[in-house]
Amino acid sequence: MSESTKKGLFARLREGLSKTRRSIASGFASVFSGFSAIDEDFYEELEEILIMGDLGVHATEEILERLKEQVREQKIKEPAACRQLLIDTIKQQMDVGENAYPFESQRSVILVVGVNGVGKTTSIGKLASQMKGMGNRVILAAADTFRAGAIEQLAQWAHRAGVEIIAQKEGSDPAAVVFDAVAAAKARKADILICDTAGRLHNKKNLMEELKKINRILDREYADAHKETLVVLDGTTGQNALAQAREFMAAADVDGIILTKMDGTAKGGIAVAIQAELGIPVKYIGIGEKIEDLQKFDADAFVEALFGEE
Repeated sequence: MSESTKKGLFARLREGLSKTRRSIASGFASVFSGFSAIDEDFYEELEEILIMGDLGVHATEEILERLKEQVREQKIKEPAACRQLLIDTIKQQMDVGENAYPFESQRSVILVVGVNGVGKTTSIGKLASQMKGMGNRVILAAADTFRAGAIEQLAQWAHRAGVEIIAQKEGSDPAAVVFDAVAAAKARKADILICDTAGRLHNKKNLMEELKKINRILDREYADAHKETLVVLDGTTGQNALAQAREFMAAADVDGIILTKMDGTAKGGIAVAIQAELGIPVKYIGIGEKIEDLQKFDADAFVEALFGEE
C-alpha cells in the first residue's frame, strides 16, 4: 500500500470517528491542561472520559492501572506528559496479536452472523466487492432465510458487487441454501463463499442448532476450505454490542468482528472494549456508506485517530 493511500485511509478513518473524537478530545484537553498534579482526581477524571467513550469499565480499569504503573516507574510529575503514555497503553490493551486475513489468499468460506439492523447484509456486499477487486471469484449464499426482505437485499448487493448469489425462497432451510452454495462454489471454482446467516439471539438454542447444522455441511462437503466466522455489531449500540458479541461467542466459534456505523457514534471506544475484554480481533470497521468505507481494522491507526494530537 502506497504512503498516499495510507494517508487517505487514515484521513477517512479520522473523519469517520469524528463524533467519538470530539467527545473524548474536549475531555482530554481539560484533563491534560487543567490539572497541575497527577493525583486521584486526575485519574478519576480520565476514567470518566474513557468510560463515556464506551471503552467499558473493565478495559478502562486495566488501562489506568498500567498508566499508574508507568507514571510511578518513570517518575512523571506533569499531567500533560501522560497523554502519549495513555495512548500507548490503550494500544497495548488492544493488542490481540496478528490480525490475519487468511481468507484473502486461499479457498475460503466466511460465515457472517449478526442480529437484524446491524448492517450485516451491507457489510457482506462491501466485503464481496473488495474481495472481487482483489481478483477473487466470489459467491454469496442467502442463508438468512427468515428475515423479511433479506434475500432481496443480498441479491441487490450481489448485483452491485458483480458477484453470483445462491438463494432459495423465503423460509427455506438455511443449511439447504449453504449446501447448494457449496456445490456451486466447487463447480464454479470459487475462491470465496460468503454465507449470510441468521442471528436470532432471542432464541439462542435455535441459532446454535442452525449454525451447527451449517458447520456440519461445511465440514462434510467443503472440508478443504478455510472457514471463518465473523460477527457484525452495530458500533452505535456501545456496551450492547459487547453483550451481543458474548452471546454469539457462546453459540459459535467467532474468529473476528465487523464493527459498523462507527461514523455515527460517540461510543467509538467500544472497539477497545471488544478487543481488550473478549480477546477477539475487530477485523473490519465501517465508517461510512461507500464500499471503501469498510476498512481493515488497524488498532494503532484507530487509537491515533481517536486520541492523537491534531
